[in-house]
Amino acid sequence: MMDIETPDTPDGDTVTAPWRADAPAPAHTAHALSVVAAAALLAACGGGGGGGSSGSSGSGGSGSAAAPTGVVDFPISGYAYLNAPTAEDAARFLQQAQFSSTTAEIAELRSTGYAQWLANQFVRYQGITGWNWLEARGYGAVDSYGHFFNAYQADFMLWSQLLSGPDMMRKRIALALSEFFVASLASSDFTWFSHAYASWWDMLMRHAFGNYRQLLEDVTLHPAMGAFLNTKGNQKENANGRVPDENYAREVMQLFTVGVVELNLDGTPKLSGGVPVETYGQADVTGLARVFTGYDFDTSDGVRHAVPGQSYTIESRAFAGKRMAFNANRHSLLEARFLGTTVPASTSGPAALKTALDTLFNHPNVGPFFARQMIQRLVTSNPSPAYVERVATRFNDNGAGERGDLKAVWAAILLDDEARGPHTLQSTTFGKLREPMLRFIQWARTFGVTSAAGSWKIFELNNVATQLGQSPLRSPSVFGFFRPGYVPPGTALSASGATAPEFQLVNESTVGGYLNFMQGAIQNGIHCPEPGVPQAAWTNYAYDVQANYTRELSLVADATALVNHVCLVLAAGNMSNATRAIMVAALEATPVTTASTDTAKRRRVWAAILMVMACPEYLIQK
Repeated sequence: MMDIETPDTPDGDTVTAPWRADAPAPAHTAHALSVVAAAALLAACGGGGGGGSSGSSGSGGSGSAAAPTGVVDFPISGYAYLNAPTAEDAARFLQQAQFSSTTAEIAELRSTGYAQWLANQFVRYQGITGWNWLEARGYGAVDSYGHFFNAYQADFMLWSQLLSGPDMMRKRIALALSEFFVASLASSDFTWFSHAYASWWDMLMRHAFGNYRQLLEDVTLHPAMGAFLNTKGNQKENANGRVPDENYAREVMQLFTVGVVELNLDGTPKLSGGVPVETYGQADVTGLARVFTGYDFDTSDGVRHAVPGQSYTIESRAFAGKRMAFNANRHSLLEARFLGTTVPASTSGPAALKTALDTLFNHPNVGPFFARQMIQRLVTSNPSPAYVERVATRFNDNGAGERGDLKAVWAAILLDDEARGPHTLQSTTFGKLREPMLRFIQWARTFGVTSAAGSWKIFELNNVATQLGQSPLRSPSVFGFFRPGYVPPGTALSASGATAPEFQLVNESTVGGYLNFMQGAIQNGIHCPEPGVPQAAWTNYAYDVQANYTRELSLVADATALVNHVCLVLAAGNMSNATRAIMVAALEATPVTTASTDTAKRRRVWAAILMVMACPEYLIQK
């Protein structure tokens, strides 16, 4: 049975909540900058490299709570950069390792150094789980609002987790893992699936600093994955021509473990006669599919709930937090051959599963396949083969003989010379486009966003024209929001074959949608219907989710200081002097002093933040 963790510290939120994700987007009030002006700025900011004048690293901001002290039990010898000599260095590290880099977070990191900071994050987490958040909000009730068959609760839960609370690195890693082990709310249609995805999120959180082998097993047996990729209800062959469903067998190899071609340790393809060698074929898929038969939701508690006003009953939500149950009568007992391994005929289901997962886990491709994609998610889209090899080596052996130790993997990614060294800041091929949802989360974390009602009624934000075009755990397919090998066609990158996965999301609609959405959010916050109640009630909208700009307002009379501060906390100071000068001039075109109205001061702050978040030097994280 999958454990449902209880938070180490009680959740202090008030018990209030929300409803569906398909409501029309509310109209925003007037903004600090027009969309046209912001779009023009987006183009104007294109010149120049990184660097520029430094921002202050003073105290204040929306820093995180003090982390428990952890033991540095991962390899750190051989790394050239273990401390942050400047605020910009610290901010760069934080923006790769978590969601934000407030001045308080920068100061904390500089006082501990990178290794001790990581060790502190690896301590057991303290925030409320996604499951318990749903329960605290009353979403486990069987009532006329139909919480048991809606997705909105999971969206609110996820935004609450991502935009607030402790455990920020753990949450950043869990989000990255959710883009590797993809299961999506977008195609879920079973009862209690919001609870199942809360359990899925909790599982990723629980294993974020654990071992890949155990994570792979819990992914495989999770009800969210079972429903998403058809392991749920998958049965053995019969005389009428039925064969085991091959969906999970194919995707667990293609996407979650070994990939489609054999790899060298540095992630480059192995070649035979100049052609990449395929990792598996159809026979491997067919054989492996037999292993994943006999599993279904665990409804063994037998509890059924009457639905108010309806003639039917539904099962209890308990199954959504358990591993799927095994039914031996539905499991294939035929011999299963895959990836050079044979599971003998008549092998029991649990034994066959162990052999299959051990085979996948120990395949030589897994280290480089996983390492490259995690580097892409956290640091750079097109890592060098040497960088991949160094991280894959730590996956294979954490220095103490353990394979798959994820703490060692994250340390290897974040402490690597390519991630930390100043030389990559000047490179035109290093870095990554910030994903739209990560930009939004960073804004919220950086500027202390809170939900006044505690309900976090933010719906999915996948609309490309008016929102982010992306929302957590809402990938359009098992292939994710973008392909890890995506090369933007017709660009300088395509000539060299350099990958830039996030650019698969970029088009005229998504650029405009992002600017429009962030413009409204920065100024007003998020417009939520009936923030204080759980049910669907498309009335009494309020800006319940809002930022706190106290630190920025203290700098507002000095446009240069304000711009430098925002450049530091959002872009790790990686903005040219030329870009900063454009921003300062734009702000000073409307004079603001300490005697100005609160509205005038806020408009300057809003404009400074939007200008940075619209600029390519921010959009490309280095």
